[in-house]
Amino acid sequence: MQRIAVINQKGGVGKTTTTVNLGAALAQRGYRVLLLDLDPQANLTVHVDKRPDLESNTLTNLLIEDAPLAELVQPTSSANLFVVPSDTSLAGVEQVLANRIGRETILREALDAFPAAKDFDILLMDCPPSLGVLSANALVAAHHVLIPMQAEYLSLQGMAKLMEVVQLVQKRLNQQLKIAAVLPCMVDARTNLSVEVLREIDTHFGSLLCKSRIRNNVKLAEAPSFGRTIFEHAPDSNGARDYEQFADEFLAMIGSPMPATRSTNAGGSPTPTVAPQAPDDDAAAEGSA
Repeated sequence: MQRIAVINQKGGVGKTTTTVNLGAALAQRGYRVLLLDLDPQANLTVHVDKRPDLESNTLTNLLIEDAPLAELVQPTSSANLFVVPSDTSLAGVEQVLANRIGRETILREALDAFPAAKDFDILLMDCPPSLGVLSANALVAAHHVLIPMQAEYLSLQGMAKLMEVVQLVQKRLNQQLKIAAVLPCMVDARTNLSVEVLREIDTHFGSLLCKSRIRNNVKLAEAPSFGRTIFEHAPDSNGARDYEQFADEFLAMIGSPMPATRSTNAGGSPTPTVAPQAPDDDAAAEGSA
C-alpha cells in the first residue's frame, strides 16, 4: 500500500479537495483507496458525506486510545473508496500526547499492524494546516509527500519551513520519505499573477512541479456541500477532468502500476472500473473554467 501525505501548512490551498478527488479518480481506475482525515476541522469527513458530530469511531480513537485501524475504516458512496473519519476532538490530540514517548510514530505503527493493508493500493492522508503532531504522524507514516499549492505569492511563504520539516523527518524518523509532487491548485491561467507564480514555483521545485493544473472551478467548491466527490457531483466539469489528468500523472510520479482487476463497490461486491469521462466543454456553463 502506497502511503501519501497531502500536506501544506497554509490553509485553503486545496488539500482536502485534492485528497478526496484524487482518491476518487484513482478509485475509478480500479485502485482501492483509503482516505485518512487528520484534520480536526473534519472537512474531508464531511466531503464524503459523514457526520463528524455523530461519528464514534474516528482517528482520535486510534491516536489516543490505540484503537485498531481496522475498526475505524468505513465505506463511502464511491466504489473502491474508503475513509477513516475525523471529529473535532482530534484538536486535543496535541495536548494529550505532549508527554508521550514515540508520539510521532503512532500512526505508522497502526498502519504496519493493519491486517487489511494488503487489500488497499493507496492511502491518502489529509493533513491539517499546521506542522504539529498530527502532520508529523502523517510524514513519519508516509512513503510520499504531495504538496498542493495555490497559485498566489502568499502560498510560497512558509514553504521553506515545510521543506525543512520534511528533511528533518527524512533524516531522523523516515528515511524512505520522498516529495512526489507539487500540485498547483485554483489556477486561473488568464491572469498574469497565476503565470508568474507558476514560473516561480517551477524555479524552486523543477521536476517536482506537476504538469497538471487544477483550475478554479465552481463545481469543485460545490461538491463538499453535497457530500459528494467531483465525479459524483459534476463528472463532466473542468474539475473532474483536471483530477482525472492529475491522477494519471501522479501514478507515473510514484511509479505505481495499474492494479489487478479486483474492483469492488463500497459494499464489497464486484463492479466494473469506471472509464474516464470524455472531455466536454463546460466553461460557459460554469463561468470559471
